[in-house]
Amino acid sequence: MIFRLLIIVLIVLLFSGCKKGETPSSPGNKPPIVDTSAVTIQIDASHAYQLIYGFGGADIVEWTGDLTPDQRIKAFSPETGIGLSILRLRVPVDSSRFAEAKATVDACKSYGGIAIATVWSAPAWMKTNNSTVGGKLKPSAYGAFAAYLRAFNQAIGGLTAISPTNEPNIQVDYESMQMTASDVADFVAAEGDSCGAPIMAPEPYNMDQTFINAYLNNSDAKAKTKFICGHIYGATPYPLSVDKPVWMTEHFTNSNVSGDDWSNAMQAAKEINDCMNAGWGAYVWWYIRRSYGPIGENGQIQKIGYVMAHYARYVRPGYVRIDCTANPESNIYATAYTNSAKIVVVVINQRHDDIYQRFTLNGAQVTKLIHYYTNASSNFVADSSAVNSQFGIVLPALSVNTIILSHL
Repeated sequence: MIFRLLIIVLIVLLFSGCKKGETPSSPGNKPPIVDTSAVTIQIDASHAYQLIYGFGGADIVEWTGDLTPDQRIKAFSPETGIGLSILRLRVPVDSSRFAEAKATVDACKSYGGIAIATVWSAPAWMKTNNSTVGGKLKPSAYGAFAAYLRAFNQAIGGLTAISPTNEPNIQVDYESMQMTASDVADFVAAEGDSCGAPIMAPEPYNMDQTFINAYLNNSDAKAKTKFICGHIYGATPYPLSVDKPVWMTEHFTNSNVSGDDWSNAMQAAKEINDCMNAGWGAYVWWYIRRSYGPIGENGQIQKIGYVMAHYARYVRPGYVRIDCTANPESNIYATAYTNSAKIVVVVINQRHDDIYQRFTLNGAQVTKLIHYYTNASSNFVADSSAVNSQFGIVLPALSVNTIILSHL
């Protein structure tokens, strides 16, 4: 009897400690406490920057084998895949291999993408050292080399841009041409309008501004160059002082780390963010399918791929970057884009805690928000809500977030 009375007393005490409408709770079902960013991200759709040509990767058939039909869908579909919209190719030194990647080119184009190509080496007989490693293009071979590029462009089904040299400013022990900025410019000045596709150049290692400036000092080469391109190995993205679109056409973060490693993928996300904020119009990863790439050797999309998809699926060719608070506080990074019908905001949270981030929008009216996030354990978790010009969302810890704003 005494024991039963004690039980009754304990139950009464437990419920008397709860306010009306409450039930006893455990730490697991208490509402989370989320920090709020002290700085609002301000988006101004009326203030436009660069045109976005896309996000992509390389398919070098002779070196890694071609993408399979299933991998092409995973690479290029903006609905079920990564949504890559730029395919980078190598111009083979053997013309019999010109059309090897055409099925992949056609797949990329079928999803609204483009193909570009880079020369690692001209055929050996066109070069000063009669080798595909090192040396430079002979001036006497300029016409033949231009004809070679035209033939490749035709065989592959048409390119948006072609580069006559890959990283000409460094010496390597693989297929290459070691050329000065003046060497590259001399060829483009002479034959740049005869290569079958618009010229992108000079494609230096480390996006060397000095090399680029020296190339552009040739006024004829400058006039025949549509895009300035380069790689960011050993460099941090920065605004280039050129009056042409700038493309980052090759980089990878770490070939010794899996493409499924989340900390490495977060590094790639920050790199894309920085390239866009530098005013560049394209970001192209190295191999599409590789252990450290967007798609693994098993054919599955990896974390690098999901990070790229946060940009590539939604920031399609023809979008423009618009004004956006780039770094509202430590370890929060943002860019914004529009095609007039929609506004896309990509926000990276490198903090180790969730944060409630406020936004304000000027220059456009929106009524609907869709939010996707990816973190170490989840890919493209989605939620949606009605919004107006002021809104807020929770950015999960260590996550990449895409916010799509539209007016319906």
